[in-house]
This record gives sequence, C-alpha cells and structure tokens, in this order.
Amino acid sequence: MAINKTKVVTGLVRLSYANVWEPKAPTEGATPKYSVSVIIPKSDTETVAKINAAIDAAIEEGIGKFGGKRPNRAAIKLPLRDGDIEREDDEAYANAYFVNANSINAPQIVDVRVQPILDRSEVYSGVYARVSLNFYAFNSNGNKGIACGLGNIQKVRDGEPLGGKTDATKEFDELPHDELFGN
Repeated sequence: MAINKTKVVTGLVRLSYANVWEPKAPTEGATPKYSVSVIIPKSDTETVAKINAAIDAAIEEGIGKFGGKRPNRAAIKLPLRDGDIEREDDEAYANAYFVNANSINAPQIVDVRVQPILDRSEVYSGVYARVSLNFYAFNSNGNKGIACGLGNIQKVRDGEPLGGKTDATKEFDELPHDELFGN
C-alpha cells in the first residue's frame, strides 16, 4: 500500500470555528463546506514537522499547477500559520500554529474508542481532538499555494468553549418553586 505523503493525523489539537456538523458557504453563492481552524501547540514539534513534510509533498505533487517548476515556499500561500502573529488578540491561538481545513464532505466524528459521536453538543469550538488533514496544491484566479482539506475528527476531551458561549448551568441557579408559581 502506498503511503500518502500529503496526509497528516495530528497530535492533540484544539478546534476553533468548528463548522463540522453543517456545511456553511464562506461567501454568498459559494459552495457550502465543513470547516475548522485546527490550533496546534508550538510544543507539538512532531505534528508541526509532519505538516511541513506534507506541505512539501503537496508542492511536489502540484508542480503541474505551478507552471511545471517547484515554487519557492515564500512565493505561494501556505496553510500553516503562526497564531502569535496572525491572531495576536486571541489567547486560544497564543503559542500555537494553526491551519484552516475544509471539505465539501462531512467529516466522520468519533470518540476515543473510535465510536461515532452523534450528539452535536459533544464537538464544538474549544474541544480537544485529533484531526486527519490532507494538503494539496491550488492555482486559482492568480492565487497559488497549498490548501488543507479536512478529513476526520476524533474527540479526545472537552475544553473551555471558545467564542464567548457560556454554559447555562454556570449562569443560572435553580429557582425555588414559590418563585416560579408565586405561591
């Protein structure tokens, strides 16, 4: 069996902007896609190295899209981005890299025992997971680079929800019966 050099299964990452249950169109009239921002701790040098190797493999496989020659990495758009630079005001991205991954196909979402997760509230922005990613070359409307496709997601553990969403049990106390019915 051939090894897919453009595919990576991450170590433990955090999901942000998780649109993994319903596809959303990025702009009006665009194709709806499932998408997620995958936050990778800079300390996870193994995952970062695997992503960089997959990007290099995608550049090699995509030479035809780049006019038949290998482009300089600095001359094309790359998916691995530095959260300390590009999301400096977002503490979830501090000391981390990130990739934005998307797909027109729904990811399979499983738990640590590789059993399907059906409850949509279980996977959200802020959850910790492992994600399969596939890197590929693109050349569209003068934009050239490597994009990141979303494969599957394995939830590892819960995390503090991102995006300002607060758990209702942390905001409200149970009301006594007489306050509810005025007795």
